[in-house]
Amino acid sequence: MRILVCNDDGIAAPGLRLLADAARTLDSDVWVVAPERKWTAASHQLSFDRALKLARRSEREYACSGAPADCVVAAMTVLFADGPRPDLVLAGVNDKFNVAEDVAYSGTMAIAREASFWDVPAIGLSAEGSSVSRRAQVDAIGTLVRVLWEGRAAWSGSGHWLSLNLPTRLPAPLVQASVGRDKIGAECEILESAGEETTFRIARGRPGTLVPGDERAALAAGNIALVRHRWLADAAIPVATVGAWSRALG
Repeated sequence: MRILVCNDDGIAAPGLRLLADAARTLDSDVWVVAPERKWTAASHQLSFDRALKLARRSEREYACSGAPADCVVAAMTVLFADGPRPDLVLAGVNDKFNVAEDVAYSGTMAIAREASFWDVPAIGLSAEGSSVSRRAQVDAIGTLVRVLWEGRAAWSGSGHWLSLNLPTRLPAPLVQASVGRDKIGAECEILESAGEETTFRIARGRPGTLVPGDERAALAAGNIALVRHRWLADAAIPVATVGAWSRALG
C-alpha cells in the first residue's frame, strides 16, 4: 500500500510528521511531499506562472516550492510518473480546524480535492492541539485511517474525499457531521486611509458559530467530526426557469 502525505503548513510542521508516522502504522511505503513554507488560506492554487522545484530532503521525503495542491501534482507527475500511484493521499494534520467555509479556503482540503481529481482516495485531517501524548495520537490516527481505508468502498467514489476534524482527546467516537457556517475572515482592520487609497488587513478570527449536527457541535461533544465532500457539486435550476430566461433573450 503506497501512501502520499502532504500538508499546507510546510515541510517542518509537526502535524506533517505526526500524520506520516501514523501512516507508517499501515505500511512502510509512505511518501511525503510538502511545501517549503507555510501557506494560509491558499485554497486550490496551481502555480502555472513559474517554474517549481522538488527537493529531496530524505528517503521518500520532498519539499516543493509550490502551493499545497502543487505538491500532489508534483507527486503524480514527477515522483510517480512511471507508477505506481499512491493508493491513498493524506493531508494534514492541519494546525487549525477546517470547518464551515474553510472547505473553500483550506489548502488541506485542496490537497484532498486534488487527489480526488486523480481518482485517488483522500482524507484531510485537522486539529487544534491535543491533550494526549504524541504516541497516543499516532496510534489513534493510525487506527482511524486504517478503519476508513478498510471501509473505503462506502466513501471513496469518484470526486469524493473525507475531512476529519479531531478533538483534543483521542481516541474518540466518530460522528458524521454537516458543514456548518462559521465565516473566517469576516472583519478587517483599517491600517491607513489617505485620499482614494485604504490599507487594511483581513482579521483571522471567526465567531465560533455552531448549530446542532455541524462540525463544531461534534467537536464540542468530544467527537471526531467526519464530513464526506465532493467537488462534483453542481445544483440544477428547473428546466422551465432556464427555458424562460432563454426565451427572454429573444
